[in-house]
Amino acid sequence: MIKRRLIIAVFVLIVVPALHAQEVLTGLPVNYIVERQALKMKENAGFKTAAQRQASLLTLPFFDDFTTSRVFPDSHRWVERATFINNSFCYRPPNQWVATFDALDSTGNVYGAARSEPFKADRLTSQPLRLDSVFVPAPVKLSPADSLYLSFYYQPQGMGDAPETGDSLVLAFRELTGNTVFSHIDSIWISVNNFLNTPQDTLHPLDTLRAKAPCDTGFYLVNYKTLVWGDSILFPCDSVFTPGTAWHTVWKVPGMTLKDFQKKYGKDFVQVMVPIRDTACFYKGFQFRFFNYASIANNINPGWKSNVDEWNLDYVYLNSDRSAADTTHRAIGFSGTNPVFLKHYTQMPYRQYRSNPTNSLTPDFHVYIDNLDKTSHKIHYYYEVSQVNGLFAYSYDGGNCTLPPFYKFGFQNCNSGCGAAQACPPVNSLFSLDYDRDTTSYLIRHYISDSTVSPPLVDSMVYRQGFYNEYAYDDGVPEMGYSLEPAGAELAYRFKINVADTLRALRIYFNKIKDAPSQFFDLLVWRNNNGKPGEVIYRQKNLRVQWEKGIYPFFTYRLDTPVMVSGTFYVGYQQQNQSLNIGFDSNHDASNNIFYFADNQWYKTNFTGALLMRPVVGQDLIMGTGKLFPERGKTFDVYPNPAHGQIRFSGLGLTSGVPVEVVVYNLFGTIVSRQTLHQNNMNIRFLSNGMYLLRVKSGDMVYHAKFIVKH
Repeated sequence: MIKRRLIIAVFVLIVVPALHAQEVLTGLPVNYIVERQALKMKENAGFKTAAQRQASLLTLPFFDDFTTSRVFPDSHRWVERATFINNSFCYRPPNQWVATFDALDSTGNVYGAARSEPFKADRLTSQPLRLDSVFVPAPVKLSPADSLYLSFYYQPQGMGDAPETGDSLVLAFRELTGNTVFSHIDSIWISVNNFLNTPQDTLHPLDTLRAKAPCDTGFYLVNYKTLVWGDSILFPCDSVFTPGTAWHTVWKVPGMTLKDFQKKYGKDFVQVMVPIRDTACFYKGFQFRFFNYASIANNINPGWKSNVDEWNLDYVYLNSDRSAADTTHRAIGFSGTNPVFLKHYTQMPYRQYRSNPTNSLTPDFHVYIDNLDKTSHKIHYYYEVSQVNGLFAYSYDGGNCTLPPFYKFGFQNCNSGCGAAQACPPVNSLFSLDYDRDTTSYLIRHYISDSTVSPPLVDSMVYRQGFYNEYAYDDGVPEMGYSLEPAGAELAYRFKINVADTLRALRIYFNKIKDAPSQFFDLLVWRNNNGKPGEVIYRQKNLRVQWEKGIYPFFTYRLDTPVMVSGTFYVGYQQQNQSLNIGFDSNHDASNNIFYFADNQWYKTNFTGALLMRPVVGQDLIMGTGKLFPERGKTFDVYPNPAHGQIRFSGLGLTSGVPVEVVVYNLFGTIVSRQTLHQNNMNIRFLSNGMYLLRVKSGDMVYHAKFIVKH
């Protein structure tokens, strides 16, 4: 749906050039995840012999929920690599990971044949199937009487661009035509001895050979190299003809917005059941294919030639002995992206978190759990938090709860009883307050299971929560691109810090527009003025849009002069010679903090999402890259734990008479005790019940431990 809006915007800008700045949301010019993966893998373009094709035929059932592959579809099930396997372009799918159809090819770039009128874009073709027979529990010939159905879930737009009504998603079957077509020349190796009279004879180049038994078919072969007694030569035997096939469309749906789709069907994804009844489908080598028609914007602005018209596909299942009512699957699962434990950000500096840990975390979060089966399941949900390269860890147990079928009741109920404990669990603890670290990160693992059935039903999802020295509202993956028109427009992004700090850099991911000239901008920092950008306190001129290597890499623009900031501040840029296209994350909403300047005043954005723009604050430029950060101290044991009265230390190696400094912090980072000890024990009667962090310094060594007081 972007294309028409863009064309209208161009018309307005040309006719009324003095009109104020306008926002534009585009698709991605390049999918760098796909492009990078394509460079690592060679396309499967090799020719397969008839024997290889026959050996590789799949048998029923055929199933793929896209959870076992990443970026590209599973090559054992699918032929092409055009669709994108991901978990970010979909909105609340049946389970995590879908196949997304769009206007980008298998290299991640806009199709070379793309145009403003609908054109065939992505396709997803099954590997050849044995639809002539089933083999479990015993070989049986298949026919229309065996009630074959192909089912799948689909969704238009998702978190990307909506396909227009002229665009479509199509399903086609490869059916027999009743004709025969030439396939290949069948050949065999024949001993050269058949063409020689004695072992001393020789076949010379350009000698013409006629096949003899067992390949006496009238074929002649011109020899092109010298052959002697004992050699072999590949001789054509016969032309092989196979049954002719043709693709026939069996299902098609026009494009629409996700909002209209939800309004029409009352669902985020719709399941389709397609029967296979035509006898022309029941043969060795049957295939089915999904493909989409897409249409891109015209080329008035090169930044608008981008990805559009997304469709999401999930749970593709083909089998016999099904019916139109066979719409359930024996599975429980998580849906959507991983929840974030921070209240306002997806990532924040560790120092800023420690200064106000309670208000930095959200009290609870939403987990989407569904049961695709036709019967209820008693599921167990829990999550675990563990510090990377650290000792801090805790867990939350949501207990057991009955989860009814999704097709009747939707996701796990967040409003009552045990369902609330699973669907809206609390953030059960603060993250650690380690004052000897500048950065840290945590792995948050979510699990669900039903172990009362055999085999057990399980699912999981993992998220890495980083505390580096940058603020982020986004997850690092853009689904769209955000632009302002015309050139010269200003964009501001609001952030709020807990304690005064030094702003040292701004990290930005700009979408790379091919064939576009160099782009320049001024980097700006504003004070806060009643909830909007106010006075400009820093301007760095004539910065060029640049990119790092890697998958969606942020480029770091260092400030020539670091700026002290406190409370609320704004970072952003003023465009110069042309509009910029910055990455836009559709899965996280920071729209309340995005402003653009027009008609001498600031306006909030009209789009829901987050910009891929991150201010860097602190003493050093240590950005979040998901690396493992080394432990700066050593650990020791505290016992008993939980404790009351006193605690004892093990592993310190204290020497009698040599004092050590012992500091105790509560979970809010406040020092509650600082002592000098000469022994391996400490009185804790003065501490109230709760968890504490212990820091012991002995000479040049620093030791850490955590303990619980329970009087």
